[in-house]
Amino acid sequence: MSDIFLFAAICFIVMALALLFRLIKGPTAADRAVAADSIEILADLALILFALYSGRSIYLDIALVTALLGFVGSVIIGRYLEGKL
Repeated sequence: MSDIFLFAAICFIVMALALLFRLIKGPTAADRAVAADSIEILADLALILFALYSGRSIYLDIALVTALLGFVGSVIIGRYLEGKL
């Protein structure tokens, strides 16, 4: 069962690498912001699955902190793109 968690975490990392192309080449700033937010979510999911695989809760704490920072970053980028920052 734990091998499934590891395999899913690796799949999330591969999907994040595919989104890296959109982050670099995105035609607009909004596309780049969505790609960056999606990469952050996939990295958090991979951290959660790795925490389940390894049985250590420190990875859950790291995933929680990066999710909060990702949310704050998304709000700041959204306000900047609207011109209110």
